[in-house]
Amino acid sequence: MSTATNFRTFFDNIKITNHATIETRYEEITLSLNKRFRDLESRTRYNLQVGSYGRWTAIKGISDLDMLYIMPGSAWQTYNKSGGQFNLLTDVKNALLKRYPNTNIYVDRLVVCVTFASFHVEVQPVFEQADGSFKYPDTYNGGSWKITKPREEIEATRTTNDENNGNLRYLCKMIRAWKNKHGIGIGGLLIDTLAHNFLKSTTLYADKSFSWHDWMIRDFFKYASELPVQDRWAALGSRQHVKVKQKFQKSAKKAHELCVKAIDASGEEYEGDRWKKVLGREFPSTRTLLAKASMESLITNSRSFRDTEQQIEDQAPVDIRYPLNIDCEVIQNGFRERLLSELISLGMPLRARKNLKFHITKNGVPEPYDIKWKVLNIGEEAEKRDCIRGQIFDDYGRQQVNESTTFKGDHLVECYILKNGVVVARDQVLVPISETL
Repeated sequence: MSTATNFRTFFDNIKITNHATIETRYEEITLSLNKRFRDLESRTRYNLQVGSYGRWTAIKGISDLDMLYIMPGSAWQTYNKSGGQFNLLTDVKNALLKRYPNTNIYVDRLVVCVTFASFHVEVQPVFEQADGSFKYPDTYNGGSWKITKPREEIEATRTTNDENNGNLRYLCKMIRAWKNKHGIGIGGLLIDTLAHNFLKSTTLYADKSFSWHDWMIRDFFKYASELPVQDRWAALGSRQHVKVKQKFQKSAKKAHELCVKAIDASGEEYEGDRWKKVLGREFPSTRTLLAKASMESLITNSRSFRDTEQQIEDQAPVDIRYPLNIDCEVIQNGFRERLLSELISLGMPLRARKNLKFHITKNGVPEPYDIKWKVLNIGEEAEKRDCIRGQIFDDYGRQQVNESTTFKGDHLVECYILKNGVVVARDQVLVPISETL
């Protein structure tokens, strides 16, 4: 298949599949608030879809949806007083509880969060200003009013997308697929801002289409890897501050290297496999049916093992929003206890007959949440012993996994953090064992 066909298929695979359900929820929320604050029977008036869904840069699995509800100006005097910000959010919560009495709905400082089965909607009541911006309530430290300018962000997305043959939104979706695959905890507004800034820095992709998307994502990662490390960026359009939850430069550099390897494999049967390493399992395979059958026959005839590996994507939606880091303490004969990352940086060998303790070193996910793990053995020795493992299991409150190894090959441990049934953070550690007992 051609590059264009591969990327068209990829974008089709990552498109949002539950649009109808999302739109229905937006309409139900809007109707409830219009009844409460305007005595109006309307499902569409006075709301504004914002965030990545509102900018049309979201992909399948999105779990964090945002909407503004535009309050009537006559209500300003009611809430513009001491404690008024909390009272406004409480009134919004109570109005929505009438529509969803059995749903978890709560006030979360700036918004009212409505938790559904596979996504949640953060509802922010706002007062529109003369310049098109909005005042929104902040309940922190007694309460205040802040300014947001989402219309300017939406307009900047639309304009730059149109100026680049639709490529801004395609680029934003590729970056989201990458961060979900590799557990990069960067927010949607930062993704869209970086993609916007990249396309503003070049005219190369202004008239290009799908056949150039491999080069476009490669060049974006090079651009991102060379950006200065800083705590915040000016958001596209609004120029308001958008915080950096997790540094992305080193990860972008690795992604650029993977893109170069994938492009070098253009036209080869393993091209799709290399792009999967960048963008995840939704990128189409480029192996022909005959090649697949030949490979499966070769594997079957050469050795027999059970493919017991499980994929988290088959068990829960993946929408990475928070940083997570895990590391491994290594205990082996002849060495003092050290971190795996330290041993690898020193070039020290990792031999069999060792004890490994994998544990979380950084977790940016707010409680409550659930933790799951996967331990996978990779390589000929694991297949020969029929011991690839790879099942996903619960943490049970320990926030660590203890393992011991006995044979040569790569041993991979991955950690997932789920909030409301959605994977919102992930990280992995690869342990290369250099010899077998």
